[in-house]
Amino acid sequence: MITLEKRPSPSRAWAWATPVLAVVLTMIAGGLMFALLGKDPAGAIRTIFWAPLFDPQFASYSRPQLLVKAGPLILIAVGLAMGFRAGIWNIGAEGQYIIGALFGAGVALAAYPSGSPLIFPAMIVAGALGGFLWAMIPALLRVFFNTNEILVSLLLVYVAEQFLAAMALGPMKNPEGGGFPGSRNLQQYDAASNLELLPGTGLHWGVAAAIVAVILGHVMLTRHLMGFHIRLAGQAPRAARFGGVHPGRLVIFCLGLSGALAGLAGMFEVSGPAGQVSIDFNSGYGFTAIIVAFLGRLHPVGILLAGLLMALTYIGGELAQFMLGIPAAAIQAFQGMLLFFLLGVDVLTNFRIRIGARGAA
Repeated sequence: MITLEKRPSPSRAWAWATPVLAVVLTMIAGGLMFALLGKDPAGAIRTIFWAPLFDPQFASYSRPQLLVKAGPLILIAVGLAMGFRAGIWNIGAEGQYIIGALFGAGVALAAYPSGSPLIFPAMIVAGALGGFLWAMIPALLRVFFNTNEILVSLLLVYVAEQFLAAMALGPMKNPEGGGFPGSRNLQQYDAASNLELLPGTGLHWGVAAAIVAVILGHVMLTRHLMGFHIRLAGQAPRAARFGGVHPGRLVIFCLGLSGALAGLAGMFEVSGPAGQVSIDFNSGYGFTAIIVAFLGRLHPVGILLAGLLMALTYIGGELAQFMLGIPAAAIQAFQGMLLFFLLGVDVLTNFRIRIGARGAA
């Protein structure tokens, strides 16, 4: 008889071993999926994880792209992790990412063609404000009407996507674009462009902001009273109330912080790698960041490593599509397996497997 026995206390060893085990299981299951598609499983796994970093044919391009892809994932995931630790579930970071991009791009397009050095700082403030305001909708609804922030934040993603399409086809449409949807290219607008700080590295202001978020997130969790409140609310909600934690304020803080960081990620993306507001601007970073947050054990340093790993699967997945003809849907399924296997093996953190006869009741 196989049973799960509750551990007296969670296993710290398993807590850090499960992400590694989840990655290994994902490789095995992904290899089987690629084999069923008629592709070489070993070659596919090698292309995804090895070629972007060490293959001379691709490494010169892929290595800088690693930071470009990881930056928004890390920035969003750090904000999400704070709420997840406190039991506050923001599933709508994708919508906050979109609104932050629209706010930031709106400032740049309204100021065009001014070359003022204040434009980019104003875009940063506007992007964070946009994400914050969009996150306040589920936050205030939960505080005052006890709604479910999971459903509200998720449904607001689809509202944000409609706003994005409306802006790309309407007020933000490039008047010199020949009728094509999409805004001006912000990369060609010097005062609003988020270019590489060090040429050839992929390091731009969004990546720098992600690194700062990791450092400040770690300091807050380990050295600040708010970090103690977040950890206490997640581990012992009743004790948190007796300890002076105000649930409503914590909801507003966690959702507001995660929304602001997601909005910043959107602003840095629209002014940098994406370059413009377009109908297909959103690329799923807000949803993928959920996987990154859990893969990093909801810890800022772990999220930094998990973000780089997930970015590697993005870049390697694109190479696998180009080199091996693997469908894009299969690559997305491969990335999704990471979260499912992580959640599955995470059970072993709190439970141990017992094999033997069933004991007497």
